[in-house]
Amino acid sequence: MVPDLKENRTRGILWMLATMFCFIALDTMMKYLMESYSLVQVTWARFFFATVVAIVACGPRIRTMSVSRHPKQQLLRSVFLMSTTGMFNAGIRTVPLATATTIMFLNPVLVTVLAIPLLGEKVGLQRWIGVFLGFLGAVIVVRPWQEGTGGYGYGVIFLLVAAVLNANYQILTRRVRGDDPLTSLLYTATAGAVVTSCLVPWFWQWPKPIDWLLLMGTGLAGGLGHLFLIRAFRSAPASVVAPFSYSSLIWATIFGFVIWGDWPDLWTWAGAALIIGSGLYIFSRERRA
Repeated sequence: MVPDLKENRTRGILWMLATMFCFIALDTMMKYLMESYSLVQVTWARFFFATVVAIVACGPRIRTMSVSRHPKQQLLRSVFLMSTTGMFNAGIRTVPLATATTIMFLNPVLVTVLAIPLLGEKVGLQRWIGVFLGFLGAVIVVRPWQEGTGGYGYGVIFLLVAAVLNANYQILTRRVRGDDPLTSLLYTATAGAVVTSCLVPWFWQWPKPIDWLLLMGTGLAGGLGHLFLIRAFRSAPASVVAPFSYSSLIWATIFGFVIWGDWPDLWTWAGAALIIGSGLYIFSRERRA
């Protein structure tokens, strides 16, 4: 029986929307927790409890899933994700969630640029136009002409570094496509848990009962987000589901406003429009290629 492609695409889009909700819920919990706990402790919780989710997801196949065809690249990929998480957490301490999410939308733009030296890909004039528009949007969001790096201090610097690290993480993800997605999830979660577990005793503060639930929630949201992402790309073509990743700005705006009273200003919306537009344009060009 031939599968219903339309139904599969609908399912894929719903999985992607669920993915973005999980990731923004993760970011929201981390930002809230860092008002009381150290960056190291919150990052530890994100990876430790994500490891539990990954182990449960692997189930009886845990031994098979723990073996990678590209172990060195998986470890390097894990380092990039850990570094991305640390820098992002440092950034959202002072930057509104919607603004931070917008800056991270630079990922398709940065991947396009870094793919030239790292993957040997060729980028034509039209995609370079998309790259330029994306960086222009970032400049508008960051507003370096304003005192204090757009009024957000060094938080935007941390986020820009996080965006570059995340682009490297995405490029390495392309290189380990021979591994099962659960193997990649297991590597990144476990590596992050091991490293942060070595550091967290020096920064530990015993959490309140409700905060324990939030700390566990970061790992649950992160782990489920990655599992939902796998489902999304298995249910529908990347060209269909990837554009829906920008729905995260909606959730980030809602959570940011409800919890902290933050509402993106006109500059942020204008920059977001340019960055999202450039990302969709680049993705369209890659699909045609």
